[in-house]
Amino acid sequence: MNPLISPPESIDVLLQRAEALAGLSLGQLAQSFGIQPPTNLRRDKGWPGQLLEIALGANAGSKPQQDFLHLGVELKSIPVDQNGMPMETTYVCVAPLMDITGLRWEQSLVYHKLQQVLWIPIQGERTLTPATRRIGMPILWRPDNEQLRQLQQDWEEIMELISLGKVSTITARHGEVLQLRPKAANSRALTASIAEDGSIQMTNPRGFYLKTSFTRQILRQYFG
Repeated sequence: MNPLISPPESIDVLLQRAEALAGLSLGQLAQSFGIQPPTNLRRDKGWPGQLLEIALGANAGSKPQQDFLHLGVELKSIPVDQNGMPMETTYVCVAPLMDITGLRWEQSLVYHKLQQVLWIPIQGERTLTPATRRIGMPILWRPDNEQLRQLQQDWEEIMELISLGKVSTITARHGEVLQLRPKAANSRALTASIAEDGSIQMTNPRGFYLKTSFTRQILRQYFG
């Protein structure tokens, strides 16, 4: 738990906190907590999101659960270009590669994390230093029935390939809105997964990511 800011007691309080950050630069926000911004995000890609967690009182840390578990809300910062459109895919969670027999969509971490998301756009142009990037207005989003259908369909298709030992054949092109990609600091990181003959093989950890076409649709829904 962040010792500086207590967790928000309601969604209204969370939204008020997030709206109060809109217009601030990351440098101004960091300064208010005595934090030194990095000179670039090459090694500190997660820094903007971590700063927002501190400012909003998120208490999940690195646990595999929603950032505001008591409110059922996940926090996602999203780098946007000068037109307010997402610049990269959005990481959701680590993908399970073992012990997945009988795992259903409604039990999955992807389903759990995406039930309700507080999106916070941040300027993402590479020409801006982390300190000068400004924070945008937040969006509290719940997937509609069609979005849930798309997410479930992609998740089930990807999980079926994993269960058949075909994890190495899955590319970022798989899935309409959700994709599976290697998720590790470097290619030497390995984890156990199912092989095609049912035995155990070692492979790079994988993560689920939302495609930019999907997050673009979410932003357009709210900002037009």
